[in-house]
Amino acid sequence: MSNIKWIKLSTAMFDDEKIRLIEKLPEADTILIIWIKLLSQAGRTNANGYIYLNENVPYTEEMLATIFDRSLNTVRLALKTLREFGMIFIDDDSFIRISNWEKHQNVEGMDRVRKLNAERNKRYRERKKQQLIEDKPEDVSVTSRDGTEEELDKEQDIEIEKEQEKDVAKIVQFWDENGFGVNNIHAKKQLLLWLDDSSFKDPGEIILKALNIACENDARRLKYAEGILKNWEKESLLTVEEIDQNHKTRNKQVVSQIEYDPNRDRF
Repeated sequence: MSNIKWIKLSTAMFDDEKIRLIEKLPEADTILIIWIKLLSQAGRTNANGYIYLNENVPYTEEMLATIFDRSLNTVRLALKTLREFGMIFIDDDSFIRISNWEKHQNVEGMDRVRKLNAERNKRYRERKKQQLIEDKPEDVSVTSRDGTEEELDKEQDIEIEKEQEKDVAKIVQFWDENGFGVNNIHAKKQLLLWLDDSSFKDPGEIILKALNIACENDARRLKYAEGILKNWEKESLLTVEEIDQNHKTRNKQVVSQIEYDPNRDRF
């Protein structure tokens, strides 16, 4: 999930009826500036439209007044107006989210995510199809699209859904049982986005591996786990095997450096 460096603004945004209605309000210009600032902040946070200081701390009205350099009353008015117009959503934990965030996302970045996800699902379907062929050779003797292959495609879809449900259950259970925060719903949702928005070939197992490492380092928080996942993606370590092999290689290099360090004390 690469960082969003820019957001999309339509050249026709001022033709939108909500914007036109806001322009008739007494503090219209300031409200619209705050709206743009909120969009920019959502892009910086890069959390599917959410805006927060970190995964555990939402922005308060006072915080936004400070970083936006506007009076507290003005920020309150803007948030109230934008919320009433359905342009933002504020959940029960006071986290702000831009409504219809997909309209403002980095198109190139999102296209890349969709392509990677499509490729991952294609590979997964191919593996499942091969398994079904090997397990049920008598069922695939017919090649007609209105026969066995169509039924096979349906089986693949069911298998994919089941695997994804299992991944979600495992990740949530591990998160809750290992001190990451049972009530931190937003962080869990953000982490689960990696199941679809990544290039990992087995994202469920890889996410669990990242959470295990976070536990080992006593860093039970979303940002730390996501940092691990981002590094693996950046280094094109897309399978558990590749990650393990990379870890072994680095450990051997460390041991080798210790064994042959000429400055090491000799006994």
